[in-house]
Amino acid sequence: MRIGIRSAISALVLTSIVVSAVGVHLLWWRTAQRVSQTLADTINDQIVSAIGDELQSVTLEMRSSMLAVRTLLQEKVFDSRDAAKREVVFLSQLRSQPTVSWVAFATSDGSFFAGHKLGNGVLEMLDIAGDRKMRITRYEYVSDDLTLKHSRIEDTNYSVADQAWFREAVRSNDENWSTFTTLPSGERLAAAFALPIEIDKKPAGVIAIIVELTRISNFLSQLTVGKDAGAFILDREGGVVAAPDPDASEVMALKTNHPLFPVAVDAMRSAGSAYQPGEGQPLKRQVTHEGKAYQAVLTPISFPGWSVVTVVPESQFLGPVQMTIRNLLIGLAVLIVFAGLLSAWLAQRLIAAPLIKVMDEIRHVERFDLEKVQRHPSRLTEIENLSGAIGDMAQGLAAFRKYIPADLVKRLVSDGNGARLGGAVRAMSVMFIDLAGFTGMSERLGDRIIPLLSRYFDSVSTQIQHTGGTIDKFIGDAVMAFWGAPAANPDHAADCCRAALACQRAMGEMGLVDDHGQPVRIRIGINSGDMLVGNIGSEVRLNYTVIGDAVNIASRLESTNKVYGSTIIIGPETRHLAGDRIVVRELDRLAVYGRAGGLQIYELLGMADEAAGTPDWAKAYESGLASWRARDFAAAITAFEAATQIRNGDAASSVMIARCREQLANPSGEEWDGTSVAKSK
Repeated sequence: MRIGIRSAISALVLTSIVVSAVGVHLLWWRTAQRVSQTLADTINDQIVSAIGDELQSVTLEMRSSMLAVRTLLQEKVFDSRDAAKREVVFLSQLRSQPTVSWVAFATSDGSFFAGHKLGNGVLEMLDIAGDRKMRITRYEYVSDDLTLKHSRIEDTNYSVADQAWFREAVRSNDENWSTFTTLPSGERLAAAFALPIEIDKKPAGVIAIIVELTRISNFLSQLTVGKDAGAFILDREGGVVAAPDPDASEVMALKTNHPLFPVAVDAMRSAGSAYQPGEGQPLKRQVTHEGKAYQAVLTPISFPGWSVVTVVPESQFLGPVQMTIRNLLIGLAVLIVFAGLLSAWLAQRLIAAPLIKVMDEIRHVERFDLEKVQRHPSRLTEIENLSGAIGDMAQGLAAFRKYIPADLVKRLVSDGNGARLGGAVRAMSVMFIDLAGFTGMSERLGDRIIPLLSRYFDSVSTQIQHTGGTIDKFIGDAVMAFWGAPAANPDHAADCCRAALACQRAMGEMGLVDDHGQPVRIRIGINSGDMLVGNIGSEVRLNYTVIGDAVNIASRLESTNKVYGSTIIIGPETRHLAGDRIVVRELDRLAVYGRAGGLQIYELLGMADEAAGTPDWAKAYESGLASWRARDFAAAITAFEAATQIRNGDAASSVMIARCREQLANPSGEEWDGTSVAKSK
């Protein structure tokens, strides 16, 4: 059954609007129910990750301090009862480990020695003997120097033998992590890492590294967890371990007045047996507090019995969703009212509009703007088939364009003459890029090397195209590109250099690393000169490429980077053509593999409009190179060593120093002219 265009469009519009109104309403309603959990999960994951990183940093510092103190005691670098040396060790650990609050050593006879951060650059040393007397020595920073301020003795009820961390360490004879509140200075939430030690195979006492948990509370206050959200660390019974408090410190005690703190406690206590921190699985809870609904997530963390509790008000994200639903329904109702009028207008546009779009797509193909070609479905079979045929044609041409340079494809299409064998000699620049260490990397990674190669090719290809270069081919991990064809470019040498530097920067910014976690490096060789460019191959298979001696030299220069530890080496003609638009240092006069004569090679350091001139280390190197060629090898070594010192390490200088010493030991004949000979490709 066929219907008229007006009727079809009118019915389609009305039906679409009504169905959309019902469907979108249901979809948004279901989405609103899921948004709460999705956002809560996202916020929780971010918070748990940040807290986990912070706690890992704290535990690493605690272990580091423990290792240092234990080693010094066991190796008898100092005696635990030598007050002077003990203070030096404890104070040095407190200064070097920012998160550590206490460094302590206790013995079974009740003796307790500790260093303690008091905040605001104040440190205290505490000595408690069996007579219940506590000696307190106070130090303060004065002009970055730790200065003794005063010492006092006071009575104390603190007994290390009564402390659970001490008793458990002695009982288990192993390292012990625990939380507690009793410190010699008063009641404070703290976590201790305690370890008994032996000296000369005899029990000597217990070392304790203690962190006051006000540090963790201060860290929680700095987390961005949403406009009205909060994150807390609680124990299994809902007791506070840490809560957001920007004022918490070694001096200021923790305040638990955060408005969401009661909600977190309710969530922990109401979980009951449904939540087991030891199993390591998070638990999601919906909590109602004072008439408001909250999403809470309980997540175990590394410290035994501790959990991160994140609390997010549902209104924070459901409010905008509900407002969107209301606005959507109002908008759809208005559309339904005007549907009749719109359908008549759309009927008139049913044929004209699609045909206009199809014509636009044909013009895109004519201009070879294939990425702009789109398919336009239509109820009219002929129009839809025509649009589909144009889309298929564009897709085929786009696939063809990926194999050869886009400018060349456009020229072939616009000329309509097809591709023929032949070429011409032009002055051009060519560049070879290669990945350092690719062979070993590919053997280790296997097919996992493909994503790495893809990112690398995408990055360098973008920089080459941005500077007007033509990508010739990919050869394994190598990229070959040239400037000056198919479109002429009088600045091909400078543009090629600019592209090389851009590729070097892009690789650094991308942060691409190998399977060992090391940054992936590239090597680049550039040369300019007369090259044959054109369609080279056979009648059945052509390749638009460049060949010639200048091309071969560029390939050799790329691999020469291995010898000099450089990234970009350019040939003499490139240096000449780019002139003062680039900053370089002359590396050597080199006879590349396969050539008898030597040529000057240069390391490309930057573009003149981006750099501050030739650096001092490069000038020192070139001075050494001049002395090398003059056979003044001692002076050359001095200059190369100066370059190495200024740059804090320079591989090329090290190579030249070795060559100078070889000449001093085994001088060459009179025919020697300072030219180095490459032994391999």
